[in-house]
Amino acid sequence: MLLSITKYGNPVLRAVSAPVEHVDDAIKALASNMIETMYAANGIGLAAPQVGENLRLVVIDIPEDEEEGAEPEMATINGELRPIRDIMPLVFINPVIEPYGKEYLFTEGCLSVHNIRANVSRPEFVKATLPQLDGSVLEIDCGGLLARCLQHECDHLNGFLFTDRVSSAAKITLAKKLKKLAQQG
Repeated sequence: MLLSITKYGNPVLRAVSAPVEHVDDAIKALASNMIETMYAANGIGLAAPQVGENLRLVVIDIPEDEEEGAEPEMATINGELRPIRDIMPLVFINPVIEPYGKEYLFTEGCLSVHNIRANVSRPEFVKATLPQLDGSVLEIDCGGLLARCLQHECDHLNGFLFTDRVSSAAKITLAKKLKKLAQQG
């Protein structure tokens, strides 16, 4: 079932999300619906606050590079170097992430901040502990788009948006667009 995506200006996007205490049928259904919603919106990640749920639940699906001859994006997953495709779509609750490494700029967008893209500086790598719905835990050490997406989606769980992480000059440039989005709500 497609869910409505919460738009910029909605207070749920600024709240710190509550931990998922029990994985039940409702949580599993929410995760499934979030994946369907993410795909329908052509996104690569979606956090529960983006569908109006104040819960620490995230779905991610990083597409494979379709360029001929492209190497698959790799990560250390539970101590083994593997293609990230092996774990997609990724569904997790109550994540713990530790970004590290040199920061670099990359253009980000967000399903909740419609039609706005901006350069965001984030650390290049992430170590993450990602509890799964089945009770297992993924320990991931990654870079690339997965590291970027993990940081972006986990920011949502803590009430931050990518627009909070742009330079001061970019904030000034985006101010009118963001104000208009908030009014459209």
